[in-house]
Amino acid sequence: MAGDREHVPVLLERILELFAPVFTGRKAVLVDATVGLGGHSDALLSAYPELRLIALDRDPAALERSGERLARHGDRVTLVHARYDEMPEALDDLGLSRVDGILFDLGVSSMQLDRAERGFAYSKDSPLDMRMDPTTGITAADVLNTYAPGELVRILRDYGEERFAQRIVKAVVGERAREPFTTSARFVELLYSAVPAASRRTGGHPAKRTFQALRIEVNGELDSLRAAMPAALGALAMGGRIVVESYQSLEDRMVKQAFAPLAKSRTPEGLPVELPGHGPELKLLTRGAEKADEVETEHNPRAASVRLRAAERIGEAAT
Repeated sequence: MAGDREHVPVLLERILELFAPVFTGRKAVLVDATVGLGGHSDALLSAYPELRLIALDRDPAALERSGERLARHGDRVTLVHARYDEMPEALDDLGLSRVDGILFDLGVSSMQLDRAERGFAYSKDSPLDMRMDPTTGITAADVLNTYAPGELVRILRDYGEERFAQRIVKAVVGERAREPFTTSARFVELLYSAVPAASRRTGGHPAKRTFQALRIEVNGELDSLRAAMPAALGALAMGGRIVVESYQSLEDRMVKQAFAPLAKSRTPEGLPVELPGHGPELKLLTRGAEKADEVETEHNPRAASVRLRAAERIGEAAT
């Protein structure tokens, strides 16, 4: 468990600050929709002694590790093996209709990156798996070996924002006809060859965008997030708060698009007063997306790409 203790949760002090008005001195329920190694949840449970935690994760190994870490908080913690878009069912099973706080820490976890056999890290030769829940679903190798070329191009462009998607896919199709892909080293070598040298010198590791795209496809991450956002906002009690940490632009844009319409009045323009039931449902707690400062980024490289957005429920949907 030493590695878990050394794991540094991103923007932890800011998250504690954002939840303080909701959790201080009262019984409250928090859903950590992506508990991972449990760093954020552990700190929140320690800071707010009356807090109850519902901890979700699709990765059984993450639940086991976070369960060990959070065991000292006893029956204040409930662990649930579920994707975050399955939150409504999880809460219903627990007899909960509304909660006071919801936290999302999106993307791949440190534990998943550090375990070579999971296949998330392009720096280590490992099976091309990339499943966050290794008990179900297709692998990255399945995607590379069986998807039609046009579909592969779409995935690399849409999910990885990869400029050289056509070149990469042409190389993949040629190589998989010779021998199916099974491990990452051969695939990373192909990416080095397919991406022009000038881009390799200035655009970061040539595998970064493609590995991101494959991971998103394998895990259905954007589809899950698209479904999870309205479900989470619907589960938020009056005065409750939601905090979301994203690590790439596609996720952050989706969160922004979920929050923004609910933060506006639905009263027609020109009317002198707010119509009952037509006021904003959310109050945005951040000006745009907040980033980590240089001090945190220096000590915790994962924080470099974080984008944090938060909102508070201040009204109900019109009926």
